[in-house]
Amino acid sequence: MRKRRSAVLAAVILIISVVGCSLQPQPFNLFAPEPTEPVPTPTPVVLIATPTPLPPDLIAQADAFDIEELLVTNVYERVSTSVVHIAARVVVMDFFYGAMPQEGTGSGFILDRDGHIVTNNHVVEGAESIEVTLFDSTKVPAEVVGTDPANDLAVIRIDVPSSKLDPVELGDSADLRVGQRAIAIGNPFGLDWTLTAGVVSSLGRPLQIDEQRYLYNVVQTDAAINPGNSGGPLLDSFGRVIGVNTAIRSGAENIGFAVPVDTVKRVVPALIEQGRYPHPWLGTLSYPITSEFASRLDLPVDQGMLIARVVKGSPADEAGLRGATTERVVGNLRYYVGGDIIISINGNLLTDSESLTEYLETQTRVGDVVTLVIRRDGEQKEIELTLGEQPQ
Repeated sequence: MRKRRSAVLAAVILIISVVGCSLQPQPFNLFAPEPTEPVPTPTPVVLIATPTPLPPDLIAQADAFDIEELLVTNVYERVSTSVVHIAARVVVMDFFYGAMPQEGTGSGFILDRDGHIVTNNHVVEGAESIEVTLFDSTKVPAEVVGTDPANDLAVIRIDVPSSKLDPVELGDSADLRVGQRAIAIGNPFGLDWTLTAGVVSSLGRPLQIDEQRYLYNVVQTDAAINPGNSGGPLLDSFGRVIGVNTAIRSGAENIGFAVPVDTVKRVVPALIEQGRYPHPWLGTLSYPITSEFASRLDLPVDQGMLIARVVKGSPADEAGLRGATTERVVGNLRYYVGGDIIISINGNLLTDSESLTEYLETQTRVGDVVTLVIRRDGEQKEIELTLGEQPQ
């Protein structure tokens, strides 16, 4: 028994000695042979690397778990190749009235494999020459195909092999919801192919771009938009275009605006085919009626549009609408009264001049037949009118 214990004890001591030696740091041997350099692993050659869109169920899952990186990086990998850098050169007059070239930059996105690119009108307006840089650094000249200042949209075209063109996918304005993700890709301050992300902050806003022009149904977003982003796409989580980034609120942070994609779908085909977009027109000059205005002029209604003048040869003239028949002075103001009062168009009540312009711009096309409800000589009647094209 004692011999067995001695044998076991000796075995344990031997094991501890071996393990202890293995745990001790080994001394550095100056004469040890140099280690053999590892053989590098060959790098696989990628022939085609096209990012695969995430399936809808995975996007829904990512949204549920707020996996921001998964969504945003996938959109960038797929859509950044569709975004272009635009450099437009214009000639301005210096202090001594000498011609001086200036260059402005903006963004755009590839619409089709024919080389058509959508951007803002103000990016290329008045340009003497335009240069487009593709994602692979290819630089090519571009020509203006068509412009529509009223909607701040333009189409330019480049001549490159179709294999270099990666068109975008267009979404639908009707599917947009406040709070959904919004992703902008563009070239702010010359920092090419920059991505910013946020949400859709509001929908359906009118945006006044100058004293006479409004952009209707714009998409408001808090995704950072800066100079150079103009003309670039605003995207949803699927990488579909939901708007064209066009403006920011002066003096405010994270308030940007985009022309809605439905406006792009309506206007751009006409720009490609005709070089311009024909805006529908009644052919009247009118006063918007308010309660105070109606009280001052003893009008029979307190909302609508009082026609002051009908343009000769216009759709309103051909439909028999009547303008003012007399003048009235109220205070220091002169009004032309006695004309027809337009109450509604296609069942939509008119509350001010912008409500009429917005309806015509967003809901109708040149050649459409609309029904007007008017007040004339104390009676209400309906008149059908075929919309014409607004003069340039």
